Amino acid sequence: MKEYLLKLINGATLSREDTHNLMLGIVQQQYPEHQIAALLMGLQTRGVTVDELLGFRDGLLETGKTVDIDDENTLDIVGTGGDGKNTFNISTCAAFVIAGAGYKVTKHGNVGSSSVSGASNVLLGHGVNFTDNMDILRRSLDEANICYFHAPLFATGMKFVGPTRKALGVPTCFNLLGPLVNPCHPKNSLHGTATQAQLRLYTAVHQKIGDNYGVVTSYDGYDEISLTSGFKMTTPFFEKVFTPKDLGFNYIEPSSIYGGSTPAEAQRIFDSVLEGSATEDQKNVVLANAACGISVINRNLSIEESVAIARESLESGRALKTLQKFIEING
Repeated sequence: MKEYLLKLINGATLSREDTHNLMLGIVQQQYPEHQIAALLMGLQTRGVTVDELLGFRDGLLETGKTVDIDDENTLDIVGTGGDGKNTFNISTCAAFVIAGAGYKVTKHGNVGSSSVSGASNVLLGHGVNFTDNMDILRRSLDEANICYFHAPLFATGMKFVGPTRKALGVPTCFNLLGPLVNPCHPKNSLHGTATQAQLRLYTAVHQKIGDNYGVVTSYDGYDEISLTSGFKMTTPFFEKVFTPKDLGFNYIEPSSIYGGSTPAEAQRIFDSVLEGSATEDQKNVVLANAACGISVINRNLSIEESVAIARESLESGRALKTLQKFIEING
């Protein structure tokens, strides 16, 4: 560790192999907590590079559990978190809309860290039991078009940096790793980032991974498509700025998508969207994110066609039936 810290002190960057080895050493508990803290703060102060992030990712995937569903063309839709906006569970709701439209979704998530309710919180509220049982995961994907990976069951290496991250109390590069360590390595993803710098970093990471991706960020700091401002989206095929009008929606106020002060309040909003009793703004923000996810997995569709497919899934009740089937299998 001293060698790596000296590199950072001298202004050097670490290689992908360096951070891969560091991650293995952290999991093997080779380093005291104060050295891990120094490493994380050194990287955070300078800004993590693409190769550094990829090396940590390599180490987490190597020391975690892998799910083998290579025969499926699936999509993950998830944000980095950390935007401080405390929205309701927009990406999770959009995942069920996408699955209701007939696309396969392999969603990765965790309990909330920067918001009241993360994906795992809202699913726990519905009585979902998290599992790494392949038979259940496969059945869920086959019958409900969606399965869910609760991050702590798979990215087991994260627990070895957990105490240090908690003690530091500030964001580190590990806040950016969650969406990148989906245990099934989905062929497609829509990842939300909270800043333009994170969008550029994630785009470069995906380019090196070589998967099919969409990365989005809203111009007013949301790690998803918020409809409160314009947003940028990058894919392997284009980089483009959209406004809500481009998707057929109006601009909305931040208060319209606030997730409330308790997980139960966030869950009520989540349920109301799928049940058809949400406000127009709450419904539209889910449709916007679902449509962009659909446009990633099926790039032959125009954005208007993708919005129409998402709307039909939601308004027909198929998205709600997908959630109910998912709960039945995973309850």
